[in-house]
Amino acid sequence: MTTTGVLARPAAPRPRPARILDWLTTTDHKKIGIMYLVNSFTFFAFAGALAMLMRTQLAQPGNTVLSPQAFNEDFTMHGTIMIFLVILPLLQGFGNYFVPLQIGALDMAFPRVNAASFWLLPVGGLTIVAGYLTHGGAAAAGWTNYVPLSLQEGTGEDLWILGLLIVGTSSLLGAINFIVTVLRLRAPGMSMSRVPIFTWATTTTSVLIVLAVPSLTAGLLMLLSDRHLGTVFFDPSHGGSVANYLNTFWFFGHPEVYMLIMGAWGVVSEIVPVFSRKPLYGYRFVILALMLIMALSFTVWGHHMYTTGLVNDLFFSVTTELISVPTGLLVLAWLFTLWKGKIRFEPPMLFALGMIAMFVIGGIDGVWMASPAADFSIHDTYFVVSHIHYVLIGGSLFGIFAAMYYWFPKMTGRMLNRKLGIWQFWLLIISFNVTFFPQHFLGLMGMPRRVATYPVSSGWGMLNLIETISAYVITVSMLVGLWNILTTLRKPRNAPADPWGGNSLEWATVSPPPPHNFDALPEIRSERPVRDLRLAISAAAKAAGPEEAAGPEEAVGPGGAAPEAAQ
Repeated sequence: MTTTGVLARPAAPRPRPARILDWLTTTDHKKIGIMYLVNSFTFFAFAGALAMLMRTQLAQPGNTVLSPQAFNEDFTMHGTIMIFLVILPLLQGFGNYFVPLQIGALDMAFPRVNAASFWLLPVGGLTIVAGYLTHGGAAAAGWTNYVPLSLQEGTGEDLWILGLLIVGTSSLLGAINFIVTVLRLRAPGMSMSRVPIFTWATTTTSVLIVLAVPSLTAGLLMLLSDRHLGTVFFDPSHGGSVANYLNTFWFFGHPEVYMLIMGAWGVVSEIVPVFSRKPLYGYRFVILALMLIMALSFTVWGHHMYTTGLVNDLFFSVTTELISVPTGLLVLAWLFTLWKGKIRFEPPMLFALGMIAMFVIGGIDGVWMASPAADFSIHDTYFVVSHIHYVLIGGSLFGIFAAMYYWFPKMTGRMLNRKLGIWQFWLLIISFNVTFFPQHFLGLMGMPRRVATYPVSSGWGMLNLIETISAYVITVSMLVGLWNILTTLRKPRNAPADPWGGNSLEWATVSPPPPHNFDALPEIRSERPVRDLRLAISAAAKAAGPEEAAGPEEAVGPGGAAPEAAQ
């Protein structure tokens, strides 16, 4: 196994501390990735505060913490921010940082477009949130923004539409950039059959964005036109069609679910093999599963409309059940990778295992809800709230925290505190289940979602109180994670280039990587080039004999990657 040189910039003087202007004007994909993460975690804190207001309002029947209008604004903004400004941008942030590294590229294909796609994101987010400053308040029609309610809202609704148009533009620019980067900038030897699964997941997510976001954009433009230009695309009082809005929105809305979780699947597919000391079981089948899910996601939007009588329930039931097959293949690949592996229960692995467990629960919910008969009884109840949180919080957010603990050493050169990571995991997984699993029962008991209060006679009070107390524990777990990050950043750099014994190319350079990413690349002969290099170095050291073998600090790969024993 050998290394090859890369076209790098000339050696520069020792880097000086980054200045604000350097960050504001940067086109370095790594800095842009970090800014994505900071921006999204900031919006996450705001969305979390909104969630706690909702749970406080629902803790007891008849509460008046929030007025009905304020509650409507609360759940609308919470859902909008989490979906459009937190989960997807967080995964895009990790993608910005690590996709070029994983394929051996020096940067994204279009660095300036990459910077523009980031800066559109906070602008769009602040536009949405600015609705709180208007006379009528923020948008209050739910994150789905159903008509005719959204036709009757005030200025906050207009800002919501404009903000999402900006965010959608950001997503489209970023997605096109990812696709071109992966297709055109791979290192020699990095065929598509050797690309890491996280990069594959980012690519399939990008294809989904390119195909689905235009539908949302068209719907928002027509809605804005109905509100201000006198058109009647969706206005039923003047001959417009609510069904047109539903189909336009959900043709985007269900592929959106997979946009929000494919990146997390990619993260888990990177972490599980590393901490099991095994290759990913069925690597090519995992790629096939991602591509099948990408294609099938455009055939299932009608299951959101079973109760409307506007769609062929049988067709969409079959396609929805069918998409569970490739998602099941993903879960089986992870489980077979774990089987008889030498598992290390480090924080990244714990969060990855938590993601698998929570996603399976959410997936089982989805299989059941694919049946029109079952869906008719639980539609728009808290059962649906539980389902989407198990998929998008239990799935995506657990995957995001797995990525944070896994890649934080590479991004900062510092190892997060292991004990605090374990504490955060157990606090989060226990409180998450205590908060959201009882919502299955509330849904079966008939509690509708999007209601600001409920009567004492309903019998829902005790479960809501338990959920609210547990939701505050979720907040504590997030504070533990934040404390871990802040205290770690104050410490000296202590992370080697390859602290976990990773497989993909990001571990073949120093931590954090230099501006040009690599001084040298290992020869790429499989989907695990860094592991191949470690084994080659180890074999060469053994063949040289003990007197010539390198010591622990010398027997390293490019950028300081330590060799590992044969797997």
